[in-house]
Amino acid sequence: MAPFTRHLSPLEPTHRIRYKDIELLRSFITDQGKILPRRSTNLTVKQQKQLSRAVKKARMLKLLPYIISNEE
Repeated sequence: MAPFTRHLSPLEPTHRIRYKDIELLRSFITDQGKILPRRSTNLTVKQQKQLSRAVKKARMLKLLPYIISNEE
């Protein structure tokens, strides 16, 4: 049996994820505009919920697009 390895969060545990920090939010969104799952981001449960709320709020305020178009 393989030993349990703990994945560390890329952010500090006390770091709050805000909707105004667009560059941070974009690092947790796929090319299609989907929010990455927790197993990919290695965020804590609390941080993942903050991320989800921040992305949704940023989309409502038109800071982030709902759909990223690939038209060229």
